[in-house]
Amino acid sequence: MGAPLDVTVLAHGVGGRTDLPVPLWMAIYGAGIAVVLSFAALGALWPRPRLTGEKGRALPRGLAAAIDSPVLVWALRALVLAVSGLMVAAAFFGAPGEESNPVPWFLYIVFWVGLVPVSLLFGPVWKVVNPLRTIHLLIATASGSDPDEGLREMPAGLGYWPAAASLAGFVWLELVYPFRADPRAIGLVLVVYAAVHVVAASVYGAGWFARADGFEVYSTLIARLSPLGRLPDRRLALRNPLDNLAGLRAEPGLVGVVAVLLGSTAYDGVTRTQWWKDVSEGDAFGWPQVPRATLTLALCVGLVAGTYVLATRLSGRPAGADPRPLPGAFVHSVIPIAIGYAVAHYFSLLVLEGQQAWILASDPFGKGADWFGTAGWTVNFTVLTPRTTAVTQIAAVVVGHILGVIAAHDRAVGLFKGKAAVKGQYALLVVMVAYTLGGVALLLGT
Repeated sequence: MGAPLDVTVLAHGVGGRTDLPVPLWMAIYGAGIAVVLSFAALGALWPRPRLTGEKGRALPRGLAAAIDSPVLVWALRALVLAVSGLMVAAAFFGAPGEESNPVPWFLYIVFWVGLVPVSLLFGPVWKVVNPLRTIHLLIATASGSDPDEGLREMPAGLGYWPAAASLAGFVWLELVYPFRADPRAIGLVLVVYAAVHVVAASVYGAGWFARADGFEVYSTLIARLSPLGRLPDRRLALRNPLDNLAGLRAEPGLVGVVAVLLGSTAYDGVTRTQWWKDVSEGDAFGWPQVPRATLTLALCVGLVAGTYVLATRLSGRPAGADPRPLPGAFVHSVIPIAIGYAVAHYFSLLVLEGQQAWILASDPFGKGADWFGTAGWTVNFTVLTPRTTAVTQIAAVVVGHILGVIAAHDRAVGLFKGKAAVKGQYALLVVMVAYTLGGVALLLGT
């Protein structure tokens, strides 16, 4: 992006069109056709809602008890808290540059990108091990107060808007801020972020984290597509991920959270295009780079939010339904799309550049240590071929959209009756196809 301190850790690079086993145009149109065909099949074969959000097969009691064991939970919480503390210390007292400091690599790759596969496999793990929850609990215990009871109730209608703001701030740091790889800047951001949320939790109770901590909310939303979930009686169970997804309740701010996630990956794709390189190297509109990039990021998020809200509100017209609650009713269907884009954009970053985090972890303070015996390692870039990367990217985008179409269709046939259920999805289908075509083009185009 042409900014100071841009390094490999931030160059979310992917293969270009020459890496594809088929021409780029064929990949783009094939992805769009796959989404349309899935919609047509659902219209013919899925006439009534099947996803209840409550089904599942409970795990054996012994296994469930072991997973929920306080010993295991507290061991994980202590480990995550210790690693978090070490990273903050390394940010302030380690090497000043990202080439020798593991903090940028751990934050942007191991943590941010790694949350996706971990949450998909094991459920909302960050809610369990969140170090901010641990700090808040320890403070509450020391002061003799109930961590779940705050000094006042959270404002009515607040919903997930604080989480949307938290995530917007983080993606701005990751994608726009020129010194995003500076360990000192990262350390300051982490300390301020932790202080704000811990203080807010002391005012509103531990429930604040579930609505305001962007990382916890992100992990929890991803976990909606995990096969591991909980039944209404809180027992651990294996579940159809789409059933789990359908159980998400519409609340204020959820659309904002999803728009930030999807819009930021769209912005990341835009910044790889030749057009953006020309804009960045030139003096577009006479604006400095940071305001220009900030505006572009905001426009990408706004475009995603605007097209989604418009399409969902139009979906109720054939049935004469009230359009106001419809964006919230269908918001769960955008989560698989956001996850698909996240996997497509960043999985290669996790596999390849993520190795650098573990290499630098052996010497977090730049003193010549070799704690884990990895200091002499080098990144192995041969574990992924460009073709494998490109095919995986297309598959992630297409599968994410197909799952989104299924979730939206199931909700539509539950809300609307007869032909109105199918007709109402036309606008949303157009938006999803546009997301698919645009997403593949931005990922693989040059």
